[in-house]
Amino acid sequence: MGVGISFLIGLKAAVMFLFFASLKSFGFTLLSIPFLYASLISLLVSIASHTSINLPMLLGKNSDGSFPIWSIIMFSPYLYFVRAFSALRRLRSGEASYSEVSEGFYVGGWPHSLDKLPPGNPAIIDCTCELPRKLEFSGHAYLCVPTWDTRAPKPSEIESAVQWACRKRAQNRPVFIHCAYGHGRSVAVMCALLVAVGVVEDWKNAERLIRERRPYIRMNALHRKALEEWSKDRLSSPMKNREMDVSSVIMSDPSGSSRSARTAKKSE
Repeated sequence: MGVGISFLIGLKAAVMFLFFASLKSFGFTLLSIPFLYASLISLLVSIASHTSINLPMLLGKNSDGSFPIWSIIMFSPYLYFVRAFSALRRLRSGEASYSEVSEGFYVGGWPHSLDKLPPGNPAIIDCTCELPRKLEFSGHAYLCVPTWDTRAPKPSEIESAVQWACRKRAQNRPVFIHCAYGHGRSVAVMCALLVAVGVVEDWKNAERLIRERRPYIRMNALHRKALEEWSKDRLSSPMKNREMDVSSVIMSDPSGSSRSARTAKKSE
């Protein structure tokens, strides 16, 4: 699966603590305090983002994509570090902000400005828990599926996002799904969406299709596991409905009355 966010931010916590200890040992106690605070916040994020805990709501991101003041203040060492790191990575990669994987369906990275949005007033599905929705996007339909980087949305969250996207696409709106870079979280949701609208038969074919349009995607084992679970739940539901329909037919006689109704008549 590779190195996840929990390990990376835990490593950052250790580095920040070393800076704190070094500065304090040289007598720069006041200067060392911000490094101690950054270390503690990084440790907290590292724990909350571990797969056994997976608590993206720790950061307090609202359903409209904004962050409350308390979160901005408390988690500023992490939130602003992530934004700076994202900006540097975008500059180095030179990758397109978004890619159209099928007609009207776009996947990409965090849109930090209007020119990073696909055309056509797209409905936006935001799969990040660490990056804010820009105020200039307030006119766009928006759904937040808060997820840690390198982690996957829950199958139920994937299904909710797919249903929401299908409704927006039925209104002839483009759909743009993004995470930080358009490589993992957003790709997982887009895979499910492409299956749901019938572009491909399964999420594996969807992944191949997306890779053709956006070569640097990197879904990990967690993303694939979530898609497998989503696929099973999605495929089992129609089967259950058919079984219920068959049962209702068996329980009814040709005149349409149920077996229980006939039993009641006999008892009378």
